[in-house]
Amino acid sequence: MKTLLPAGWKAPIGYANGIETAPGRIVFIAGQIGWDAEQRFHSEEIAPQFEQALKNILAVLAEAGGKPEHICRITAYCCDKPAYLAARRQLGAIWRALMGKHYPCMSMIFVSDLLDHPAKIELEATAVIPKE
Repeated sequence: MKTLLPAGWKAPIGYANGIETAPGRIVFIAGQIGWDAEQRFHSEEIAPQFEQALKNILAVLAEAGGKPEHICRITAYCCDKPAYLAARRQLGAIWRALMGKHYPCMSMIFVSDLLDHPAKIELEATAVIPKE
């Protein structure tokens, strides 16, 4: 995988502008929210929900034999912008604990609500698992 940064562009913080991959298996991971395997929420706060949603992404990816560094793109949908902004440091620490220093292409979209209450954030991902 190669991170793409056009000449003269300032490096983004916490994401990549683009990623080039070698041939491999593409894995699409549906939107994951902050509930556990039994579809129970353990918190209504954004940070614990983000952590669980990211763990859910990684669990689905692992089922395909993938690792965090195979993720090329994550789209996040959040229905509480003030809570997200207030928790950015905490979210960054969670990210580094689960993903290390791997920063794929990412988009953050603020929405009015999510389907499953009391979800505050939903993450979907695309990964490419390299050919062996």
